[in-house]
Amino acid sequence: MSTFHDLQAQAIDGSPAPLSAWKGHVLLIVNTASACGYTPQFGGLQALWERYRERGLVVVGFPSNEFGRQDPGSNDQIATFCQKNYGVTFPMMAKVEVNGEAAHPVWKWLKAHAPGPKGGEPIGWNFSKFLVGRDGAVRGRYASGQGPEALAADIEAALAA
Repeated sequence: MSTFHDLQAQAIDGSPAPLSAWKGHVLLIVNTASACGYTPQFGGLQALWERYRERGLVVVGFPSNEFGRQDPGSNDQIATFCQKNYGVTFPMMAKVEVNGEAAHPVWKWLKAHAPGPKGGEPIGWNFSKFLVGRDGAVRGRYASGQGPEALAADIEAALAA
């Protein structure tokens, strides 16, 4: 795949989710988990979605059970948990791997275009975040501990670009 928008995913309900559908939008891509210390970030992610979606932001969650086995449920269970506990209405994808040979192509692409802060590519934990501009270029990579609210200035800049 040559560009971010050439990639495809599967929505949490099993339907196809081509990323080309969001061409021209700013995307905040997050690997999520339902039983992690960072799980309350779902609330902040939902708040960003509500605040900026009319201006072109799309928050996209990719559940992963890769770290501490903190998302063992089915896609249906994960979707229900997110909606019931955090009111999540932003797009959620089917559960994926984010590291290693089995990593989903979206995550392979993101890591290749935005290596980690120490130069390595692997995702370190749940709720790692990537900000992708309207042009499909990665504008930022954020560690799990950076809450969604801390990304507001970067989101504003990406939306204005």
